Amino acid sequence: MKELKGSQKKYLRSLAHDLKPAAFVGQKGVTTALINEVNEGLDANELIKVKFVDFKEKKVKAELAMEIAEQTTSYLTGLIGHVAIYYRENRDAAKRGIIIPV
Repeated sequence: MKELKGSQKKYLRSLAHDLKPAAFVGQKGVTTALINEVNEGLDANELIKVKFVDFKEKKVKAELAMEIAEQTTSYLTGLIGHVAIYYRENRDAAKRGIIIPV
């Protein structure tokens, strides 16, 4: 995966503004069920939000957010408050709904 530019991340964050969280990270942290839920959301929508319910420390949230991104092979486009925004381009070119500006 190539890294996204700052302007591309900003564009994706703006698209995610009105989205509701697709998954919630509870006190169990990153579980197989959570990863499956995130993968399903990314397959369906390309861009999703994940809300951290029980983790309040910024450093812990950042570590968990990166772990989710690695396990789902997605981009972490932003971590704002208790919400992480993830993007993964649809493998099927015909189903891609988001065109990222260069």
